[in-house]
Amino acid sequence: MQLPPQPSRLAMVPFVSVEHMMKLVNRIGPAEVIAGIADTIEYDYRRWPEFDKTPRVPSHSKEGVIELMPTSDGVTYGFKYVNGHPANMARGYQTVTAFGLLARVDTGYPILLSEMTILTALRTAAMSVVAARHLAPENAKTMAVIGNGAQCEFQCLGFHKVIGIDIVRLYDIDPAATEKAARNLAQSGLTVVSCKTPEEAVTGADIITTCTADKQLATILTDNMVGAGQHINAIGGDCPGKTEIHRDILMRSDIFVEYPPQTRIEGEIQQLAPDHPVTELWQVIAGEKQGRASDRQTTLFDSVGFATEDFSALRYVHAQLKPHEFQDLDMIADPDDPRDLFGMLKRAAPVV
Repeated sequence: MQLPPQPSRLAMVPFVSVEHMMKLVNRIGPAEVIAGIADTIEYDYRRWPEFDKTPRVPSHSKEGVIELMPTSDGVTYGFKYVNGHPANMARGYQTVTAFGLLARVDTGYPILLSEMTILTALRTAAMSVVAARHLAPENAKTMAVIGNGAQCEFQCLGFHKVIGIDIVRLYDIDPAATEKAARNLAQSGLTVVSCKTPEEAVTGADIITTCTADKQLATILTDNMVGAGQHINAIGGDCPGKTEIHRDILMRSDIFVEYPPQTRIEGEIQQLAPDHPVTELWQVIAGEKQGRASDRQTTLFDSVGFATEDFSALRYVHAQLKPHEFQDLDMIADPDDPRDLFGMLKRAAPVV
Protein backbone atom coordinates (compact mmCIF):
# COMPACT_ATOMS: atom_id res chain seq x y z
CA MET A 1 0.00 0.00 0.00
CA GLN A 2 1.25 3.49 -0.89
CA LEU A 3 2.41 5.86 1.81
CA PRO A 4 -0.09 8.61 2.61
CA PRO A 5 1.16 12.11 1.74
CA GLN A 6 3.28 13.88 4.33
CA PRO A 7 1.96 17.30 5.37
CA SER A 8 3.96 20.22 3.95
CA ARG A 9 4.63 21.41 7.50
CA LEU A 10 5.78 18.39 9.47
CA ALA A 11 4.80 19.84 12.85
CA MET A 12 1.21 20.42 11.79
CA VAL A 13 -1.27 17.55 12.04
CA PRO A 14 -4.68 17.68 10.31
CA PHE A 15 -7.36 17.59 13.01
CA VAL A 16 -10.97 16.65 12.21
CA SER A 17 -13.21 18.03 14.94
CA VAL A 18 -16.84 17.05 15.52
CA GLU A 19 -17.88 20.11 13.50
CA HIS A 20 -15.53 19.14 10.66
CA MET A 21 -16.76 15.54 10.68
CA MET A 22 -20.36 16.68 10.44
CA LYS A 23 -19.48 18.92 7.48
CA LEU A 24 -17.75 16.03 5.69
CA VAL A 25 -20.58 13.55 6.34
CA ASN A 26 -23.29 15.99 5.32
CA ARG A 27 -21.38 16.98 2.17
CA ILE A 28 -21.10 13.37 1.02
CA GLY A 29 -24.29 12.03 2.67
CA PRO A 30 -24.44 9.65 5.67
CA ALA A 31 -25.51 6.61 3.63
CA GLU A 32 -22.83 7.28 1.02
CA VAL A 33 -20.17 7.61 3.74
CA ILE A 34 -21.26 4.28 5.24
CA ALA A 35 -21.02 2.67 1.80
CA GLY A 36 -17.58 4.22 1.23
CA ILE A 37 -16.25 3.04 4.58
CA ALA A 38 -17.71 -0.41 3.89
CA ASP A 39 -15.75 -0.63 0.63
CA THR A 40 -12.56 0.45 2.44
CA ILE A 41 -13.13 -2.11 5.21
CA GLU A 42 -13.70 -4.85 2.66
CA TYR A 43 -10.51 -3.88 0.80
CA ASP A 44 -8.53 -4.04 4.05
CA TYR A 45 -10.13 -7.35 5.09
CA ARG A 46 -8.91 -8.87 1.83
CA ARG A 47 -5.34 -8.12 2.97
CA TRP A 48 -5.91 -9.24 6.55
CA PRO A 49 -2.54 -11.04 6.94
CA GLU A 50 -0.70 -7.71 6.43
CA PHE A 51 -2.04 -6.26 9.70
CA ASP A 52 -0.70 -6.35 13.24
CA LYS A 53 -3.58 -7.76 15.28
CA THR A 54 -4.24 -7.79 19.00
CA PRO A 55 -7.37 -7.71 21.15
CA ARG A 56 -8.12 -4.18 22.30
CA VAL A 57 -6.47 -3.14 25.53
CA PRO A 58 -9.22 -2.51 28.11
CA SER A 59 -9.42 -0.73 31.44
CA HIS A 60 -12.61 -2.00 33.11
CA SER A 61 -14.48 -0.38 35.97
CA LYS A 62 -17.90 -0.92 37.51
CA GLU A 63 -19.16 2.02 35.44
CA GLY A 64 -17.85 0.89 32.06
CA VAL A 65 -14.70 0.41 30.03
CA ILE A 66 -12.01 2.51 28.36
CA GLU A 67 -10.13 0.81 25.53
CA LEU A 68 -7.23 1.35 23.17
CA MET A 69 -7.46 -0.29 19.72
CA PRO A 70 -4.15 -0.28 17.79
CA THR A 71 -3.12 -1.79 14.45
CA SER A 72 -0.71 -1.29 11.54
CA ASP A 73 -0.35 -2.58 8.00
CA GLY A 74 3.40 -1.90 8.03
CA VAL A 75 3.00 1.40 6.19
CA THR A 76 0.46 3.25 8.30
CA TYR A 77 -0.22 2.91 12.03
CA GLY A 78 -3.58 3.68 13.59
CA PHE A 79 -5.32 3.57 16.93
CA LYS A 80 -8.66 4.45 18.47
CA TYR A 81 -9.39 5.49 22.04
CA VAL A 82 -12.98 4.56 22.94
CA ASN A 83 -15.12 4.25 26.04
CA GLY A 84 -18.33 2.38 26.77
CA HIS A 85 -20.36 3.64 29.75
CA PRO A 86 -24.02 2.55 29.62
CA ALA A 87 -25.04 4.72 32.61
CA ASN A 88 -23.93 7.84 30.74
CA MET A 89 -27.28 8.05 28.98
CA ALA A 90 -29.03 8.82 32.26
CA ARG A 91 -26.48 11.59 32.90
CA GLY A 92 -27.11 13.16 29.50
CA TYR A 93 -23.79 11.90 28.12
CA GLN A 94 -22.99 9.66 25.17
CA THR A 95 -22.61 5.96 25.97
CA VAL A 96 -19.67 5.75 23.54
CA THR A 97 -17.14 8.46 22.72
CA ALA A 98 -13.93 8.09 20.74
CA PHE A 99 -11.05 9.69 18.91
CA GLY A 100 -8.42 8.20 16.63
CA LEU A 101 -5.08 8.78 14.95
CA LEU A 102 -3.17 7.71 11.84
CA ALA A 103 0.63 7.93 11.56
CA ARG A 104 3.33 7.07 9.05
CA VAL A 105 5.32 4.01 10.08
CA ASP A 106 8.50 5.24 8.37
CA THR A 107 8.75 8.46 10.43
CA GLY A 108 6.30 7.89 13.27
CA TYR A 109 4.76 11.29 12.55
CA PRO A 110 0.96 11.57 12.82
CA ILE A 111 -0.90 12.42 9.62
CA LEU A 112 -4.43 12.62 11.04
CA LEU A 113 -6.15 13.15 14.39
CA SER A 114 -9.91 12.80 14.32
CA GLU A 115 -13.04 12.65 16.41
CA MET A 116 -14.46 9.14 16.23
CA THR A 117 -17.74 9.28 18.12
CA ILE A 118 -19.65 10.01 14.92
CA LEU A 119 -17.14 8.06 12.84
CA THR A 120 -17.48 4.94 15.03
CA ALA A 121 -21.25 4.96 14.49
CA LEU A 122 -20.69 5.15 10.73
CA ARG A 123 -17.97 2.47 10.87
CA THR A 124 -20.12 0.10 12.92
CA ALA A 125 -22.91 0.34 10.35
CA ALA A 126 -20.36 -0.11 7.56
CA MET A 127 -19.00 -3.28 9.15
CA SER A 128 -22.52 -4.65 9.52
CA VAL A 129 -23.26 -4.22 5.82
CA VAL A 130 -19.91 -5.74 4.84
CA ALA A 131 -20.89 -8.88 6.75
CA ALA A 132 -24.43 -8.82 5.33
CA ARG A 133 -23.08 -8.75 1.77
CA HIS A 134 -21.73 -12.24 2.38
CA LEU A 135 -24.15 -13.64 4.98
CA ALA A 136 -27.64 -12.16 4.55
CA PRO A 137 -30.38 -13.88 2.53
CA GLU A 138 -30.41 -12.93 -1.13
CA ASN A 139 -32.83 -10.08 -1.90
CA ALA A 140 -33.42 -9.32 1.78
CA LYS A 141 -35.92 -6.46 2.09
CA THR A 142 -36.99 -6.29 5.75
CA MET A 143 -34.83 -5.73 8.83
CA ALA A 144 -35.80 -5.68 12.49
CA VAL A 145 -33.76 -3.39 14.74
CA ILE A 146 -34.01 -4.12 18.45
CA GLY A 147 -32.44 -1.26 20.38
CA ASN A 148 -33.18 2.14 18.85
CA GLY A 149 -30.47 4.25 20.46
CA ALA A 150 -27.55 6.11 18.90
CA GLN A 151 -26.62 3.33 16.43
CA CYS A 152 -30.08 2.58 15.04
CA GLU A 153 -30.38 5.13 12.23
CA PHE A 154 -26.87 4.46 10.94
CA GLN A 155 -27.62 0.74 10.66
CA CYS A 156 -30.91 1.41 8.86
CA LEU A 157 -29.37 3.85 6.37
CA GLY A 158 -26.43 1.54 5.67
CA PHE A 159 -28.60 -1.51 5.04
CA HIS A 160 -30.94 0.55 2.84
CA LYS A 161 -28.07 1.91 0.75
CA VAL A 162 -25.85 -1.17 0.44
CA ILE A 163 -28.08 -4.22 0.97
CA GLY A 164 -31.37 -2.87 -0.43
CA ILE A 165 -33.47 -3.09 2.73
CA ASP A 166 -36.80 -1.29 2.18
CA ILE A 167 -38.62 -1.91 5.49
CA VAL A 168 -37.27 -1.48 9.02
CA ARG A 169 -39.23 -2.73 12.03
CA LEU A 170 -38.13 -0.91 15.18
CA TYR A 171 -38.42 -1.86 18.85
CA ASP A 172 -36.94 -0.44 22.04
CA ILE A 173 -37.93 -0.83 25.68
CA ASP A 174 -38.12 2.98 25.69
CA PRO A 175 -40.85 4.09 23.23
CA ALA A 176 -39.23 7.53 23.04
CA ALA A 177 -36.14 5.97 21.45
CA THR A 178 -38.28 4.33 18.76
CA GLU A 179 -40.13 7.62 18.15
CA LYS A 180 -36.77 9.39 17.80
CA ALA A 181 -35.48 6.85 15.29
CA ALA A 182 -38.71 6.87 13.27
CA ARG A 183 -38.62 10.67 13.14
CA ASN A 184 -35.00 10.74 11.98
CA LEU A 185 -35.70 8.14 9.27
CA ALA A 186 -38.88 9.80 8.00
CA GLN A 187 -37.24 11.16 4.82
CA SER A 188 -34.88 8.23 4.23
CA GLY A 189 -36.95 6.32 1.68
CA LEU A 190 -37.44 3.48 4.16
CA THR A 191 -40.80 2.21 5.33
CA VAL A 192 -40.53 2.49 9.12
CA VAL A 193 -42.73 0.30 11.34
CA SER A 194 -42.71 1.05 15.08
CA CYS A 195 -43.37 -2.12 17.09
CA LYS A 196 -44.58 -2.65 20.65
CA THR A 197 -42.71 -5.93 21.31
CA PRO A 198 -39.51 -7.55 20.05
CA GLU A 199 -41.61 -10.49 18.81
CA GLU A 200 -43.63 -8.10 16.64
CA ALA A 201 -40.43 -6.50 15.32
CA VAL A 202 -38.84 -9.76 14.11
CA THR A 203 -42.01 -10.99 12.37
CA GLY A 204 -41.26 -11.25 8.66
CA ALA A 205 -37.71 -9.90 9.02
CA ASP A 206 -34.96 -11.25 6.77
CA ILE A 207 -32.30 -9.64 8.97
CA ILE A 208 -32.40 -9.02 12.74
CA THR A 209 -30.07 -6.39 14.18
CA THR A 210 -29.61 -6.22 17.96
CA CYS A 211 -27.94 -3.09 19.32
CA THR A 212 -28.92 -2.48 22.93
CA ALA A 213 -26.73 -0.62 25.42
CA ASP A 214 -27.22 -2.21 28.85
CA LYS A 215 -24.07 -3.83 30.21
CA GLN A 216 -25.57 -7.14 31.28
CA LEU A 217 -26.18 -10.73 30.25
CA ALA A 218 -29.53 -10.14 28.59
CA THR A 219 -31.78 -12.18 26.34
CA ILE A 220 -33.02 -9.83 23.64
CA LEU A 221 -33.68 -12.70 21.23
CA THR A 222 -35.10 -16.02 22.44
CA ASP A 223 -34.84 -19.19 20.39
CA ASN A 224 -38.47 -19.17 19.24
CA MET A 225 -38.06 -15.66 17.75
CA VAL A 226 -35.52 -16.72 15.11
CA GLY A 227 -36.48 -18.81 12.13
CA ALA A 228 -34.47 -20.74 9.56
CA GLY A 229 -32.90 -18.60 6.88
CA GLN A 230 -32.60 -15.39 8.88
CA HIS A 231 -29.39 -13.41 9.35
CA ILE A 232 -28.65 -12.00 12.80
CA ASN A 233 -26.50 -8.91 13.01
CA ALA A 234 -25.50 -8.99 16.69
CA ILE A 235 -23.63 -5.80 17.50
CA GLY A 236 -24.66 -5.08 21.11
CA GLY A 237 -22.63 -7.75 22.92
CA ASP A 238 -19.29 -5.96 22.96
CA CYS A 239 -17.67 -6.45 26.37
CA PRO A 240 -17.25 -9.19 28.98
CA GLY A 241 -20.51 -9.84 30.80
CA LYS A 242 -22.72 -8.32 28.09
CA THR A 243 -24.74 -10.43 25.65
CA GLU A 244 -28.08 -10.20 23.82
CA ILE A 245 -28.70 -13.57 22.15
CA HIS A 246 -30.00 -16.75 23.83
CA ARG A 247 -27.41 -19.52 23.81
CA ASP A 248 -29.76 -21.91 21.97
CA ILE A 249 -29.75 -19.57 18.95
CA LEU A 250 -25.96 -19.64 18.90
CA MET A 251 -25.92 -23.42 19.02
CA ARG A 252 -27.94 -23.74 15.81
CA SER A 253 -26.40 -20.83 13.89
CA ASP A 254 -23.33 -20.58 11.70
CA ILE A 255 -21.32 -17.93 13.52
CA PHE A 256 -18.97 -15.43 11.87
CA VAL A 257 -16.61 -13.17 13.80
CA GLU A 258 -13.96 -10.51 13.27
CA TYR A 259 -11.05 -11.63 15.46
CA PRO A 260 -11.68 -14.72 17.64
CA PRO A 261 -9.28 -13.87 20.50
CA GLN A 262 -11.26 -10.67 21.08
CA THR A 263 -14.76 -11.96 20.27
CA ARG A 264 -14.49 -14.96 22.62
CA ILE A 265 -13.94 -12.49 25.47
CA GLU A 266 -16.45 -9.82 24.49
CA GLY A 267 -18.99 -11.18 22.01
CA GLU A 268 -22.05 -13.41 22.11
CA ILE A 269 -19.75 -16.44 21.92
CA GLN A 270 -18.46 -15.76 25.44
CA GLN A 271 -21.46 -17.95 26.34
CA LEU A 272 -19.98 -20.93 24.45
CA ALA A 273 -17.09 -23.32 24.94
CA PRO A 274 -13.69 -21.83 23.98
CA ASP A 275 -13.37 -24.32 21.13
CA HIS A 276 -16.87 -23.81 19.68
CA PRO A 277 -16.35 -23.48 15.90
CA VAL A 278 -16.63 -20.02 14.35
CA THR A 279 -15.57 -18.64 10.97
CA GLU A 280 -13.42 -15.53 10.63
CA LEU A 281 -15.15 -13.09 8.31
CA TRP A 282 -11.95 -12.10 6.50
CA GLN A 283 -11.68 -15.69 5.24
CA VAL A 284 -15.15 -15.42 3.69
CA ILE A 285 -14.35 -12.06 2.09
CA ALA A 286 -11.04 -13.42 0.75
CA GLY A 287 -12.81 -16.48 -0.72
CA GLU A 288 -11.13 -18.98 1.60
CA LYS A 289 -14.30 -20.00 3.46
CA GLN A 290 -17.99 -20.08 2.53
CA GLY A 291 -20.48 -17.56 3.89
CA ARG A 292 -24.19 -18.20 3.35
CA ALA A 293 -24.60 -21.63 1.78
CA SER A 294 -28.38 -22.16 1.71
CA ASP A 295 -31.73 -20.40 2.01
CA ARG A 296 -32.50 -22.15 5.32
CA GLN A 297 -29.17 -21.46 6.96
CA THR A 298 -29.26 -19.24 10.05
CA THR A 299 -26.22 -16.98 10.01
CA LEU A 300 -25.01 -14.82 12.89
CA PHE A 301 -22.41 -12.06 12.70
CA ASP A 302 -21.06 -11.66 16.23
CA SER A 303 -19.55 -8.19 15.86
CA VAL A 304 -17.63 -6.49 18.66
CA GLY A 305 -15.68 -4.02 16.50
CA PHE A 306 -12.01 -4.49 15.65
CA ALA A 307 -9.07 -2.11 15.20
CA THR A 308 -8.64 -2.72 11.46
CA GLU A 309 -12.17 -1.40 10.87
CA ASP A 310 -11.37 1.89 12.62
CA PHE A 311 -8.11 2.03 10.65
CA SER A 312 -10.18 1.69 7.46
CA ALA A 313 -12.60 4.40 8.58
CA LEU A 314 -9.75 6.80 9.33
CA ARG A 315 -8.17 6.03 5.95
CA TYR A 316 -11.48 6.81 4.25
CA VAL A 317 -11.82 10.13 6.07
CA HIS A 318 -8.21 11.09 5.33
CA ALA A 319 -8.78 10.47 1.62
CA GLN A 320 -12.04 12.46 1.53
CA LEU A 321 -10.98 15.59 3.42
CA LYS A 322 -11.42 19.01 1.84
CA PRO A 323 -9.35 21.99 3.14
CA HIS A 324 -12.31 23.43 5.10
CA GLU A 325 -12.98 20.08 6.81
CA PHE A 326 -9.94 20.07 9.11
CA GLN A 327 -7.62 22.42 10.94
CA ASP A 328 -3.87 22.24 11.39
CA LEU A 329 -2.99 21.22 14.93
CA ASP A 330 0.41 22.24 16.27
CA MET A 331 1.08 19.11 18.33
CA ILE A 332 4.55 17.92 17.25
CA ALA A 333 7.65 19.75 18.43
CA ASP A 334 9.79 20.19 15.31
CA PRO A 335 12.99 22.19 16.00
CA ASP A 336 15.20 23.32 13.12
CA ASP A 337 17.95 21.13 14.58
CA PRO A 338 16.43 17.79 15.72
CA ARG A 339 19.14 17.59 18.41
CA ASP A 340 18.30 20.99 19.91
CA LEU A 341 14.86 20.61 21.47
CA PHE A 342 15.98 22.64 24.52
CA GLY A 343 17.19 25.46 22.29
CA MET A 344 13.74 25.62 20.67
CA LEU A 345 12.19 25.89 24.13
CA LYS A 346 14.68 28.53 25.22
CA ARG A 347 14.14 30.73 22.18
CA ALA A 348 10.39 30.71 22.88
CA ALA A 349 10.87 32.04 26.44
CA PRO A 350 9.55 35.57 27.03
CA VAL A 351 12.14 38.29 26.99
CA VAL A 352 12.57 39.75 30.49
